[in-house]
Amino acid sequence: VQLQASGGGLVQAGGSLRLSCAVSGSVDNINAVGWYRQAPGKQREVVAHITNSGKTYYLDSVKGRFTLSRDNAKSTVYLEMDNLRPADTAVYYCNLKVVTATSSVMDYWGQGTQVTVSS
Repeated sequence: VQLQASGGGLVQAGGSLRLSCAVSGSVDNINAVGWYRQAPGKQREVVAHITNSGKTYYLDSVKGRFTLSRDNAKSTVYLEMDNLRPADTAVYYCNLKVVTATSSVMDYWGQGTQVTVSS
């Protein structure tokens, strides 16, 4: 399984970006797919994810500004980010959670894409 992330860049505060994460390879028992981010000197945090049942979660600070969506036909997950703030500056990682045969959860990660928001 491979995750290919794209769409990061430099944008002014108030601007928008759309991140894409293309999933390739055969995978069963998907638990959730979504995005994490890690700012310099901080721990990686979950930004948004959607479970296999369609339930979505958003980090409080991005609610109302970020929208997670998926295109199953293209095996791609998108993160639309609007009204960006300097505090959103981080490396963004797409994440796929898969339930294994022993019922544990395995994480797959994309390579990370830099998002920089200038004030």
